[in-house]
Amino acid sequence: MMNKQKIGVGIIGASPSNPYSWAVNSHIPSIKALADEYELRAVSTSRQSTAKDAEKKYGVPGFDNHLDLINHAGVDLVVVTVKVPYHHEIITAALDAGKMVFSEWPLGNGLDEAKELAKCAETAGTRTIVGLQARYSPVIRYARDLISEGYVGDVLGTTLVGSGMGWTGVTDRLNSYVYDKANGVTVLSVPIMHTLDALQYVLGDFSTISAEMVSNQTESLVADTNIIIPFTSPNHVSIVGTLTNGTAVSVFYRGGTSRGENMRWEINGTKGDLVITAPSGHTQLAELKLQGGRNQEHRVEDLTVPEYYYGHHLPTGIPSNTARIYEHFAKDLRDGTYTTPDFAHALRQHKLLSVIETASQTGMRQNLSFY
Repeated sequence: MMNKQKIGVGIIGASPSNPYSWAVNSHIPSIKALADEYELRAVSTSRQSTAKDAEKKYGVPGFDNHLDLINHAGVDLVVVTVKVPYHHEIITAALDAGKMVFSEWPLGNGLDEAKELAKCAETAGTRTIVGLQARYSPVIRYARDLISEGYVGDVLGTTLVGSGMGWTGVTDRLNSYVYDKANGVTVLSVPIMHTLDALQYVLGDFSTISAEMVSNQTESLVADTNIIIPFTSPNHVSIVGTLTNGTAVSVFYRGGTSRGENMRWEINGTKGDLVITAPSGHTQLAELKLQGGRNQEHRVEDLTVPEYYYGHHLPTGIPSNTARIYEHFAKDLRDGTYTTPDFAHALRQHKLLSVIETASQTGMRQNLSFY
């Protein structure tokens, strides 16, 4: 499928005026780096002025209506990078038009929307991607291989502590919407779920889960407008459980940043240990460091990830894992395989997210027999 023809990409939410734009900072560099496979064909934003700016900057048609981009004949893959509350409408329209879709995570604003979108994709028979790209980090993939090769022996337990980086007492206007849990972007749904996806990729699926979500800040200052807003999103999440192989799991995330480590993940086995650290709890975009020790070694030392895990043609830094998910998707299309996380996978992770919320609300351990 599409063996020689480039995949035409249209990105919704690619405003060059937004310094935080994930489309601008990650997707567009990824597409440029994979020019043998992909070609940017169109962009859209929410306003005519920014659409024109994007058109001038990227040299492709710029629209201020997502339907115009979806219906553009040159667009094969619609990339949805807008805020989560707009996902359902835009993704549904793209699937109805027969287009492939790359949706940033979370797929929908809650489990019900995720179910509808996954069902819509299944009915349409359309290839999809969800932006759970942490598993494509070279460190994550190397750690997985080391474990499968017996580096730590039998995995007994894993402990992970991270910082959400946001969700604290001060924010800015562009990021203030994440403080309202109704918008679907929380410490749990974004940094934790990205990280748990990587954890499961390395160690396996959850079997049981207990959780506690704590909201102990009620308001936040929007510094650039000097406005106080309600803070309804949880800012601390604790998760304890077991994996299907019996591994014990403990995960704790806090809002804001730590003056110590902002991410430390230990994997402990019968013969050794692996430790992954990062300056941010957002595993999907952080620069990860891997250490290990085993047998008679009494401490962990830095482990060098072999070069072939990185590749030589992909961007470094923030776009790197996004570029790898594009790379793997193009290979899937060529080979007729389904290894890239898609909407069905996204639905599984939305179910896990919902189970964690239920565990916190009920105070009862949840059995993931459905998973």
